[in-house]
Amino acid sequence: MPRASTIIGNSHLVIDTAMARPDATTIVERKGLGHPDTLADHLAERLSRAYSHHTVARFGAVLHHNFDKLALLGGASEVRYGAGEMAAPVRVLVNGRAAPMCGGETIPVEEIVETEVRAFFAERLPEVSDHLDIVFNITSNSSPGAVLTGDGTPDRTRWFNPRSVDDLRERRVRLSNDTSLGTGWAPENAFETFVRDLVNHFSGESEFTLSHAWCGSDVKLMGFWDGDEADIVLCVPQKSRHVAGRAEYIRNKETVLAECHRLAGLRLPGAQARFRLNARDVPEKDELYLTYTGSSIESGDEGVVGRGNRVNGLITPLRPMNLEGANGKNPVYHVGKLYNIAAQRLAHRLHETTDGHAEVHLVSTTGQRLDEPWRILVRLSAPDAEVDKVQALVAEVLGEFPALTDELVSDGIELS
Repeated sequence: MPRASTIIGNSHLVIDTAMARPDATTIVERKGLGHPDTLADHLAERLSRAYSHHTVARFGAVLHHNFDKLALLGGASEVRYGAGEMAAPVRVLVNGRAAPMCGGETIPVEEIVETEVRAFFAERLPEVSDHLDIVFNITSNSSPGAVLTGDGTPDRTRWFNPRSVDDLRERRVRLSNDTSLGTGWAPENAFETFVRDLVNHFSGESEFTLSHAWCGSDVKLMGFWDGDEADIVLCVPQKSRHVAGRAEYIRNKETVLAECHRLAGLRLPGAQARFRLNARDVPEKDELYLTYTGSSIESGDEGVVGRGNRVNGLITPLRPMNLEGANGKNPVYHVGKLYNIAAQRLAHRLHETTDGHAEVHLVSTTGQRLDEPWRILVRLSAPDAEVDKVQALVAEVLGEFPALTDELVSDGIELS
C-alpha cells in the first residue's frame, strides 16, 4: 500500500492509498428513536444545546459543561390488550458537570435541565412525561491539575466558576480536552443505507407510523449482508391500547413484515431478504413485544449515552469505529464529539473527490491545539489520489472547528 507522510502545522499526516475496498460482507445494527440508548443520547445532546443556548445568550460564550454520562433507568408498566399504564417512573440520572455561575451571576442549571427533560419526553414518549424521577448529579468540580501553591488560585479552579468569559482559555486558543480519537468512513453500501431507512420508517414520523398508531418507536435492527442476500432480525413494538387482542397483534406483525419485503424490493433489487420479527415472541403464552409506551424504557430497560448508534447513525463492527459517546459533550473543545463529526465529514469529501472508499482517523493529545491533531491517518482505495488535494481537504476540515461549534449550538447536528 503506497504511503505518503507529511506535516500540517504540528500534525503528522499519513496518507495510505490503494487500500483494499471493504469486503461486501456487512454486519450492521441500528437503534430507533425509542430505544433507551437512543433516548439517552438524544436527551444528553439536547441538554448540552439548551445549556449552551442559555450561556451564549446571557454571557456571549458557551460555558464549560458536559452531560455525556447521562443514564436512564427503566420504570415499570402494566400492559393489557387495549389498555396499559405506568406503574413506576423512569429515573433520569443527569450525570455531568456545568458551570453554575459566571461573574457572580447564577445560572439556573437544574431549571434548564428539568424543563428540557420534561419537554423531551413529552415529544418523544408522551406516556412517560408524567412519570419521571429526575436525579441531579451535576457538579462544578474542575479536572485534575489545580495544584495549590502559596496564596494564588490556579486558573483551572475557575473553569466552572469563571469571573467572566475572559477566564475561558478557549476564547484565546482551543485545546483538546482529552487524548482520544475521531473516526469516519465513506461511502455507505446499499445495505447500510437500507438499514438506516428501514429503522427510520418504523420508529420516526413516516407515513407508516402515522397511519398505524399501534407502531412503537423502540425499534432495533441487526442485519447481515453478503452482497447478494440479507438476513435481518428486527424488533418493532406495538402499543397496547391500540391492540385489542392476540390475533390483532399477529396481524400487525404480518403488516410490518409485508412492509419490510416491499421496501427491500425497492432498495435492494434482485437480492434475497429474510426477516425475523420480534423473535422472542411466544404468542400462545401471550409473551409479546406489546408495550404501553412503545419503548422498553417503561419496563426495566436502561439507556446510557454512548452505547447506541455512532455519529453516522449506525453500529458497524466490520468498519472502523471508536467507543466515544459524542452526545452531550461540550461542543467547543471535546474531541470525542468534534473529531468524530469532522472525521466523518472529511471521509465524505475524500470519497467525493477520489470516487473511492475513504476512512479517516483523527487522534488528539490532551492540552494540545484542537485544530492540530497529534496524528491524522487517511486511508483511500484510490490508487492515484493526489496528495496535495488530500492535504488541502484535511486543512480545510481542521479549520472548520469554530464553525462546527456554532452549528452544534445554534442548529444542532443529528448525531445518531
